[in-house]
Amino acid sequence: MQDELVYPRERTLGAITLVLGVLVWLLIIVGTVGIALVYLLIGFLFYLFAHSALIAWLRGNGVLLSSQQLPDLRDRFDACCARLGLDNDKPEAYLLQGGGALNAFATRFLGRHYVVLLSDIVDAMQAHPDGINFYFGHELGHVRMKHLTGRLLRAPVLWLPLVGAAYSRAKESTCDRHGRACCESPESAARAMVALAAGADRWRQVDLAAFEAQASLSRGFWMSYHELTGGYPWLTKRVSRVLHPEAPLPSRNGFAYLLALFSPYVGRGGGALGIFVLAAVIGIAAAVGIPAYRDHEVKSRLTLAYTSSEPARRALAAWYAERKEPPASLEAAGVPATLADGSQLSLEAESMVLTVESPRGALVFAPEERADGTVTWHCSGGVGVRAAQLPSLCREDDAPADK
Repeated sequence: MQDELVYPRERTLGAITLVLGVLVWLLIIVGTVGIALVYLLIGFLFYLFAHSALIAWLRGNGVLLSSQQLPDLRDRFDACCARLGLDNDKPEAYLLQGGGALNAFATRFLGRHYVVLLSDIVDAMQAHPDGINFYFGHELGHVRMKHLTGRLLRAPVLWLPLVGAAYSRAKESTCDRHGRACCESPESAARAMVALAAGADRWRQVDLAAFEAQASLSRGFWMSYHELTGGYPWLTKRVSRVLHPEAPLPSRNGFAYLLALFSPYVGRGGGALGIFVLAAVIGIAAAVGIPAYRDHEVKSRLTLAYTSSEPARRALAAWYAERKEPPASLEAAGVPATLADGSQLSLEAESMVLTVESPRGALVFAPEERADGTVTWHCSGGVGVRAAQLPSLCREDDAPADK
């Protein structure tokens, strides 16, 4: 039964995301010397308090399905649990006011599962009670397949383009199969799904065959792209898979894969939100990377100026060591004013401060006479040169003396 209820691609995609997720977690933990574990603990505490509020709201405001409260719904829930082999591990089941939303969901908190039907979908299925079984089965599919327990290990890679969205769609297709298994017929399950498209009243008038055939419209570029970047298959395809599990579905536009490859998966927001996220990531990378590149460029040019000016500093130090006074000019010390790399030299005669002006900024070398008569040069940046742009050899502390 398990093979029949699991969408084939889910196992492959689940294995890929699990292996990649564990590897990435190991790299993060090792790369941060375990600091990531501290952030994980902090994140868990935030999750604990936030999710506890949902469970408290559910238990305090929802209707717990039991033999005393809404026994007809409880009987359907129990029958579906039995059909899916969950007799010994039944979640708590609730009916909750939906505020107009036609939906259901499953969640997990501190080792316990919860299945919640929103009241509007139950009301919509009054003329089709078997349709409620589909929604119970779909959410129990998440429980049975442990979709709610493996998310943390896979979390670092679920954003990956194509892969993350494909895994999410595969899980939904698996759960649709579970929902179908809880219904009396595939048509009954498909009819229940159509309510998500046509609403609480008009779903009964939708022609199933025509709605299924509507899946052919998904061949286009944009429909293909937004499905590839979304967490749910198009509803027309979901209905088609429920009615005819082995029938081939319309193929997607090949060019859509190229664009989807650059759209990270961000959940239900789909491709549009993914593009915004990608743009934000690029913007942040540019904001950080461009200044860093400029710093590197300036540093490389100043490093060249530092190296090229070394003979000039050596010549000035030798002049001072011999005469115990600075030279009147660069020319007097036999130092050219222009270096081979194009940098320009200037000298303050009284202090013998040497300035090396490069196309990317200036380096200033201030001399200091040591007790043994040698000269030490103190290097600093000129106007506009930041510390991050200085060559590694250029320090504010003493540098080796040039004699």
